[in-house]
Amino acid sequence: MKFALAGNPNCGKTTLFNALTGATAHVGNWAGVTVEKREGVYKKLPEKAVIVDLPGIYSLSPYTPEEVISRNFILDENPDCVINIVDATNLERNLYLTTQLLEMDVPVVVALNMMDALQARGDRVNERELEKKIGVPVVALSALKKQGIEELMKRAYEAAKAPRKGYSVLQSSPVKTLLETTARSIESDGVKSPLFHAAKLIEGDEIELSLRPVEAARVAEAKKGEEDFEAVVADARYRYITEHFSSSLVKGKRKEKLSRSDKIDKVLTHRVWGIPIFLAIMFVIFHLTFGESLFYISEMSGGRWSLTSPIAIDIFSGMGYEGLLEEMGEEVSLAIPSPGVFLQSWMGFLTGAVVDGVGGLFESAGLRDTWYAGLVCDGVLSGLDSVCSFIPQIMLLFLFLAILEDSGYMARVAFIMDRAFRKFGLSGKAFIPLLMGFGCSVPAMMACKTLEGKEERDMTIRLSPFFSCGAKAPIWAMLSLVAVLGGLGGGVFVFLIYLLGIVVAIVSALFMKLFSKNYEAPPFIMELPAYHRPQAGNVGAHLWEKLKHYVKKAGTIITAALIATWFLSSFSWAFWEGMVEIEDSIIASLGKVLQYFFYPCGFSQGEEGWRYTVSALLGLVAKEDVVAQMAQFGLTEETLSLSVSGIFAFAAYNLFTFPCFAAIAAAKSESSKKGFAFTMLFWFFGSYLLSALIYQVGTLLETILPVGIIVVVLLIAAILLLGVFAAKRRARKTGAAQ
Repeated sequence: MKFALAGNPNCGKTTLFNALTGATAHVGNWAGVTVEKREGVYKKLPEKAVIVDLPGIYSLSPYTPEEVISRNFILDENPDCVINIVDATNLERNLYLTTQLLEMDVPVVVALNMMDALQARGDRVNERELEKKIGVPVVALSALKKQGIEELMKRAYEAAKAPRKGYSVLQSSPVKTLLETTARSIESDGVKSPLFHAAKLIEGDEIELSLRPVEAARVAEAKKGEEDFEAVVADARYRYITEHFSSSLVKGKRKEKLSRSDKIDKVLTHRVWGIPIFLAIMFVIFHLTFGESLFYISEMSGGRWSLTSPIAIDIFSGMGYEGLLEEMGEEVSLAIPSPGVFLQSWMGFLTGAVVDGVGGLFESAGLRDTWYAGLVCDGVLSGLDSVCSFIPQIMLLFLFLAILEDSGYMARVAFIMDRAFRKFGLSGKAFIPLLMGFGCSVPAMMACKTLEGKEERDMTIRLSPFFSCGAKAPIWAMLSLVAVLGGLGGGVFVFLIYLLGIVVAIVSALFMKLFSKNYEAPPFIMELPAYHRPQAGNVGAHLWEKLKHYVKKAGTIITAALIATWFLSSFSWAFWEGMVEIEDSIIASLGKVLQYFFYPCGFSQGEEGWRYTVSALLGLVAKEDVVAQMAQFGLTEETLSLSVSGIFAFAAYNLFTFPCFAAIAAAKSESSKKGFAFTMLFWFFGSYLLSALIYQVGTLLETILPVGIIVVVLLIAAILLLGVFAAKRRARKTGAAQ
């Protein structure tokens, strides 16, 4: 038995899906497209029920891939029942999709979700009255609180046992005669759901027009000289909903004009304070994840909150200071670290203990100098140790982001960013894929398929890697541990890296817009869900998916890359002569050639420069591999020798350069041919120039501060002048076109 979940975005569909399927859920892609597919199993019915979570849509018209997928699944895959999730707090808007589902010859059950939120504002829905008027089972529930779910599935199971003939609310509209005539013609050809197909033909649906040219010609003849029938049909649907269904919503007496969510939004989505509040929230998240001194307590209190007990130091540093007191012969103090640094320290201690233990076994057997011991200990385990030691820290970062998303705040971020992004050629709808880039660039680029304009789609794909993905987080985590940041601290460093990515994305979008052909961002419409308490199940499922992805990549792609790199770093071109020192290896000879190309970027300078160069280039395999390869080359937080400007230049290159191979493949599949070629050039030259600029200017600021400040001011002035010139040039082109 197969049930499909259909509903508007932000109606609680994902929450219901997670409540129904739990640990049985799995995620993939729909065949032939890159839109996410989610399936799971519900086990509390007399027979197993497969739950298919259809993409969130507002209608079944073919304007987006999600709408095409949903309609094709219901029409072609023959689900036993469609569970239509309706946000009870926004009844009329959500029932628009319901009126289209009712036209299909498929059992339908309406799930009135968010009833708790509706009741909290003093309203209620008479579901029995609505069920009678709508003609299909209606069940009230709260997916968030898991109330009414079993009743919903029981009614859906009963509905699935009986066939259902579709009906249309348009049969009470001015298009009734044309609708029924067209439906009879379609039905005579043996087509299922004739009313649905007839309604779509009248609306001018492109899919229906191409599939049924005979009926399309008849409809066009009947519509000749009439007004826009798509608007007529939409108006007829909403009119019917208002006259027949809306009376089931009983509004209570309002004790206050604004709901709790509205009051919160007056602050969080404020025109002036919205973006600063978002940046402050992100700063706190990065500080709790990467900060060495929790809330800078020890600095503000003159060091009184530092740890001085040897036991406390070892506990909070993951045994990192073990034996240091005896070596130094004096008292050592350590600030209380953030939760992320604390977890990373202990994970590093555990993974390091595994590497040391395996090395000890080889040592005790007298095999430590063999090639296979080197492969296991110096090749695979040392790299995986560096990658895996950051897993708790990265999971903590994803935990904070998942909480923001599940609470409804991330939807507000897209809303407030729409105001800013629209000035730079991108809409809030484009910001949603960019936000996904904080998790992974691959789904972020895939999500660009939903953007309407080719130019905006190419631009968003081009900027997606600038929103630092989770795979780059280990790089920032390791660099944040290096004590060369002039007192900024790890949390501030990581915050600046993320902020740098957003700023460069905005500036890049501005100039791409200014030099484009009369491009304007399309309007952005989005329903904001009510704020609610994040659910442990939803957040846990999100973290579990991230952890599986991280571990799977570490156990496959990264391990394979480590083995290949170990061979190249352990043997010379005359590999038959046996193992050599890394300085005489194949990879060193290649790296020493490539490092001259990156000399202006700073991190490739010196005898160790080739190690940084090769590590950064190997990030093409997987960004986590950068840290793994650095560890294999002996570059850890204790041995990094870069200056502050070198650290930032190295971070900038890894942030702005080509993403991993998987993301490049996604960009190619979702971009136009010309757009993809420009994107590759943009990533290559942009990352190199920005990294070199950051290093050269940073070095000036470190050595000759006044000159450095003058250069920074001149650079800002040059960018502003170029922007003014581009704007005037664009205005002249627009005026000439008119």
